[in-house]
Amino acid sequence: MKTIEEINQSSVKKIIAEKKLPEFFPGDIIKVGVRITEGKRDRIQYFEGVCIAKKSRDINSSFTVRKISFGEGVERTFALYSSIISSIKVIRSGKVRRAKLYYLRDRTGKSARIVEKIKKKIGIDLEVKTEEIVEENLAQSKTEEPKAEAKKEEPKSEVKKVKKENLEKKK
Repeated sequence: MKTIEEINQSSVKKIIAEKKLPEFFPGDIIKVGVRITEGKRDRIQYFEGVCIAKKSRDINSSFTVRKISFGEGVERTFALYSSIISSIKVIRSGKVRRAKLYYLRDRTGKSARIVEKIKKKIGIDLEVKTEEIVEENLAQSKTEEPKAEAKKEEPKSEVKKVKKENLEKKK
């Protein structure tokens, strides 16, 4: 006999396999596509705002989005694995130091802004192509290295010349 927790975890796995839910955190500006049924017709309405809270509890996970609509603050809480949500898109990542941003309710204007988190790319590729070392490859690489270094030095001297010319023109 399965426990309720096991059933919830299996249903969460099924939903994750069907839907593509991005990873987002409080402070991020997200755009949530909500399915709305009007009579016999279905349409998708987007709700864009700041995620001020996120609750991770298996199938009961939810998140709260806050936006300012016509000068009035509007908050909406969504169940993360609900069938009502058609899509979630992260517009901008925010840099915050709290899990719940309820203090934004009291703030308006510039004080309610959140600094954007800048993601840095390290430049390291995980997939490394292995090449067989042959004497010809070594000879070619040795002849190409000095040429590459000479090319790198030329633009620097041009930049210095341009800067000097600009300084002379200003005087």
